[in-house]
Amino acid sequence: MTPAVRTRSSAELIGAEESVLAHNYHPLPVVVASAQGAWVQDVEGRRYLDMLAGYSALNFGHRHPALIEAAHRQLDRLTLTSRAFHNDRLAEFAERLAALTGLDMVLPMNTGAEAVESAVKVARKWAYDVKGVPADRATIVVAADNFHGRTTTIVSFSTDETARAGFGPFTPGFRIVPYNDLAALEAAVDETTAAVLIEPIQGEAGVNIPDDGYLAGVRELTRRAGCLFVADEIQSGLGRTGRTLAVDHESVVPDMVLLGKALGGGIVPVSAVVARREVLGVLHPGEHGSTFGGNPLAAAVGTAVVELLETGEFQRRAAELGVVLRDGLHALVGKGVVGFRSRGLWAGVDVDPALGTGRKVSERLMREGILVKDTHGSTIRLAPPLTVRGEELQEALETLGKVLGQGG
Repeated sequence: MTPAVRTRSSAELIGAEESVLAHNYHPLPVVVASAQGAWVQDVEGRRYLDMLAGYSALNFGHRHPALIEAAHRQLDRLTLTSRAFHNDRLAEFAERLAALTGLDMVLPMNTGAEAVESAVKVARKWAYDVKGVPADRATIVVAADNFHGRTTTIVSFSTDETARAGFGPFTPGFRIVPYNDLAALEAAVDETTAAVLIEPIQGEAGVNIPDDGYLAGVRELTRRAGCLFVADEIQSGLGRTGRTLAVDHESVVPDMVLLGKALGGGIVPVSAVVARREVLGVLHPGEHGSTFGGNPLAAAVGTAVVELLETGEFQRRAAELGVVLRDGLHALVGKGVVGFRSRGLWAGVDVDPALGTGRKVSERLMREGILVKDTHGSTIRLAPPLTVRGEELQEALETLGKVLGQGG
C-alpha cells in the first residue's frame, strides 16, 4: 500500500524556501496551490481575489479555458524545435500579432527583459546600418524611474539604486531624462541617438501616466530627429489600459513595440519585438537568436492570446470596469488614500503613510482575502485580471476601504 504523501503547510513551505532559494524576492506570506479566473487558493484551502494578475501576465485570468485548450492541444503535437528548423505554428502567430499591433515584423523571444535587450541591439544595429552613426557611438535615451528588466545592461539605465547597487560596471550608451518632459527629451537627442525607449505608462514606478500629448510628442520628436521610438508595452499592453496598446490612447504607432507577460497567457513565457520592416530587417542570420524563442508551444498559446484580443472584448471590459475602479478609488481619497493614478484596469494607489507602508497595507489586505502588491513607499498597485467581474472589483474596493479605515 502506497503511503499518503503529506502536504506541507504554508509555513513549512515558506520555511523550506528560505534555505534553498536565493533571497531576491520578498513575497507576501501566501502559498498558492490552485487558481481559476480571478481567484487563487492556498494550500490550506483559503481563497483570495487576485488583484495583481502576475503584473499583467494574467490579463485573461488564471487558466483561461481557450488558452489552456490551446496549450493542451499543442502539447500533444510538438513543443520545441529550436529555430534551427521551421515549425507550423510560428507563421500564424507572427502574422496575427503584427496585424494586431499595426506593424510589419515580429522577433519572438521569451521574457520581457529579452525583448528589451533585443530592442537595444536592433536599435543600435539600425543606427549603424541605416542612420550612419559611427561605430560604437550609438546612444539610447530613456526615462528616469523606468523599469525595463533586471539584466546588467537594463539596470545600467535604471535610476533605482536597489536594482543597480553592486552590479556594476554598467553598460554605457544611455542618456536618462525625466519622464513626461518633452523639452528634456529633445535636449538629449542628437545625431548619435538610435532610439528613445520609454514605457507609455510606468508600472513599477507606481502607474505613472504622462500628460495628454506626451506620447504623440515623443513620436513627432523622434520622427524629426531621425531616430526610433520604442514603446515598452510589456505591462501596459494587450488590453490592460482599455485599448490594445497604451499608445493607442493617443493614436501613436511607434517604430518598435515590446510585448511580453500577457502574451504568454500566464502559461508559458512569451515576448516579442514587433516593428516596422525596415527596422527589424537589419538583423541577419547568426546576429541574434534564442533557442526557445518562437517555440511551437509558445506560438500556439500566443496565437490564442491574440485571438482573444482580436474580438475587442477584453479591451472593452478593461475600459468599462476601469470606470468602476477609478470611481471607487476616488471615493477613498481623503479616507486613507491620498492620491491615485489609473487607466483601464490598472492603478497606483498612494496610501496615507500614517497608515503604514505599501507592504503593511498589502499584508492587511491579504488577511482579508485580497492580493495586491506594494511598490515604492506607501503605494500599492492594482491590476486585476481583465476577466474580473464588477462585483468582485467592488468587493476589493470595499475591502481596501475597510482596511484603511482600521488604521495602522
